[in-house]
Amino acid sequence: MPQLLPLRLRDAAARRAAAGAQSAGEQSTGAQPADVTGVGEQATPDEILAASIGVETAALPQLDPALERTGPLSIIAPRRIGESELAVYPLSLGASVFGWTADGDTSLRILDRFASLGGNFIDTADSYVGGRSEVLIGKWMRERGNREHVVLATKVGRHHENPGLGSVSIVRAVEASLERLQTDHIDLLYFHDDDPDVPLEDSLATAEWLIESGKVRYLAASNFSADRLIEARILSATGLPKFIAVQTQYNLMHRTEFESALRIVASAQGLAVMPYYALANGFLTGKYRSKDDLNADARSIRAAAYVNRRGQRVLAALDRVAAEHESTPASVAIAWLLAKRNVVAPVASASRPEQVDALMVAAGIRLTRAQMLELDRVSE
Repeated sequence: MPQLLPLRLRDAAARRAAAGAQSAGEQSTGAQPADVTGVGEQATPDEILAASIGVETAALPQLDPALERTGPLSIIAPRRIGESELAVYPLSLGASVFGWTADGDTSLRILDRFASLGGNFIDTADSYVGGRSEVLIGKWMRERGNREHVVLATKVGRHHENPGLGSVSIVRAVEASLERLQTDHIDLLYFHDDDPDVPLEDSLATAEWLIESGKVRYLAASNFSADRLIEARILSATGLPKFIAVQTQYNLMHRTEFESALRIVASAQGLAVMPYYALANGFLTGKYRSKDDLNADARSIRAAAYVNRRGQRVLAALDRVAAEHESTPASVAIAWLLAKRNVVAPVASASRPEQVDALMVAAGIRLTRAQMLELDRVSE
């Protein structure tokens, strides 16, 4: 794999090369552009980090180099989840609010709106509202008769009745989820959290049995460290199932955790990245611009951490870019995630059906290189 500079460094190198060529009076139209993809003799921070964690991979560009168009896409191409056969619309509907901030009827209408706009990827967990989220999704799929058109992801490990990743807990949790979801299989099963008290080999072996029995199609990890993902991949060499995706908190207000060893390992292993809290608990919608906008609910309390100078800079940039695309801050915030390498489908939730539209149109927005760099800069 060729060694690549981070995009901002490559652009800077290109500008320096262009300036040097101009000062030297190079006027030939047949001159080839300078090669700015090599790292030269100086190792980049990504290369140093990759070496330090034992991953043989190139330093990764921050953005897709094809991002130059500003017009919306008329057709949204599905994205494949890692090495699987699962192809999804590039937005995963988070169901953590179902049965909580969205009551039963509202949850069904949110799902209807999502499906009507082309969505097919639903993200839930056995612990969301004590399983109520899964119950509502199961009811919706049964009443609409659309299970075959849905890519269903759920997580195990946090439910109070089946905690952790021990073999018995995993099997009981999956059986309970299947019953609540009214289906015979889960398309993508996440280990919700790492469980240091259980050998990872045992958890993977249990997942292998579930896959062989047809109850689970593919396996993924949520909130796993880079080191544990490396360990899991080593274990997969013995025949145990591979993780095909990783879910982690990642958004314009929360970048450092992912943009380090985890990003490099995810890329090296070909993992699909599914960022959760894609809208930073609603802050990136622009709903919370001052302390006067905050209230006592759980989402507002979490968003309060971003109501500061940095948050205001990010919202101002989102407003500018959204105006250029005649869109909304929420759509642009998700479009920024979708422009990042290895991100397949950010997870975002809606408490009302009309909120779904802004989430879905994000997949059709193509931010320019300048817009991406501005958002990167203000959110650093």
